[in-house]
Amino acid sequence: MEYGLIGEHLSHSFSKMIHEKITPCNYDLKELAPQEVGPFLRAKEFKGINVTIPYTQMVIPYLEEISSLAGRIGAVNTIVNRKGKLCGYNTDYYGMKALIDRLGIDPAGKKILILGAGGCSRTARTVVTELGAAEVYIVSPAGENGQEKAVSFEEACDMHADAEIIINTTPCGMYPDIDDCPIDISGFHRLCGVIDVVSNPLRTVLVLEAQKRGIPAEGGLYMLAVQAVRAAEIFTGTKIGSEKTQQIFVDFLNSRRNIVLTGMSLAGKTTLGTLLSERLGRPLEDTDQMIIRREQRTITEIFAVDGEEYFRDRETEMARILAPQNGLVIATGGGLILRPENVDALKKNGCIIFLDRPFDQILPADDRPLANTREKVAALLKVRYPIYKSVCDESVTNDLTPEEGITRILNALQHA
Repeated sequence: MEYGLIGEHLSHSFSKMIHEKITPCNYDLKELAPQEVGPFLRAKEFKGINVTIPYTQMVIPYLEEISSLAGRIGAVNTIVNRKGKLCGYNTDYYGMKALIDRLGIDPAGKKILILGAGGCSRTARTVVTELGAAEVYIVSPAGENGQEKAVSFEEACDMHADAEIIINTTPCGMYPDIDDCPIDISGFHRLCGVIDVVSNPLRTVLVLEAQKRGIPAEGGLYMLAVQAVRAAEIFTGTKIGSEKTQQIFVDFLNSRRNIVLTGMSLAGKTTLGTLLSERLGRPLEDTDQMIIRREQRTITEIFAVDGEEYFRDRETEMARILAPQNGLVIATGGGLILRPENVDALKKNGCIIFLDRPFDQILPADDRPLANTREKVAALLKVRYPIYKSVCDESVTNDLTPEEGITRILNALQHA
């Protein structure tokens, strides 16, 4: 192995994809059982590796040298083999600090809860402490992890509901368990920032719940990108600037997240979705067509026989099917956003783009039972327009040519 990542379970990892965007190296994912870690490191058959859950502390005794930062944290996530001498570093520190800066949250003087007690928890604690946090509590299931001020999750909710920042360093909510959430934030009324180191899905339930409340929140992909760049610099001895780092992140984010088009029937979702699919080489999924294929009948027939509620239930099924997938173009039915659970599902790995088409360009459609007359279109638009605006990540006016619509969508996707 030349370069790569070691860990216990790596099927969720984006590391190979992101490292191969940074440098033209061979980067492999190597899953190891705990008893295999020592022999692997002693063999030293690699140039450089990253280390993830649960081995960032376990690897330390096998290293001849560790950086002062890694020693201060007590966790190593990057190892370089220098002529048989294994040297350990912690690049997660730089990723965590960059993510905090990106969100615009200031830990100084604040009370912070860090969920989890592993190596990444130690990194997060070091970062926020050095940034001046007033109180930092490690939250673990048993409330005991060898670090002072450790509390259980129950104690965190009952005794520390005045926490201002929550950082999740546990794998809770990670693919494939994307509907899990490590803590209920509804009782934390002073929250001003939430960070989740999970990067798959791109937005966890924890992040989505915070964003709904207007709290700055983000998943771990930016942290992953920054720490990967820093690791690549250590591997290769070359400096990668902040501007290139940002572009690497944006490009990787856009390669992974789904482009979810919403809007009224005949607002251009299928047309622009088809063109985007062809332009970007991505699969196109149309939720209406998925339902038609599943039911083997038209939408008009579904409404006539089983009613609107039955159709909405099928839309929810399609949203759940699409939620864990990456790199798709998704054209949604006009009413899919009426159910918040559908929006949550598609936001986990998607950027929701509202195609805002002027009313005079939205024509009635015979195959759309709720929008087959001009009057029905007007009534639907009045009800749905504020919902489209409130749930979208980006709004794009679609009033010119399809080519112009595509350009506007691609420009909107640069707002990472």
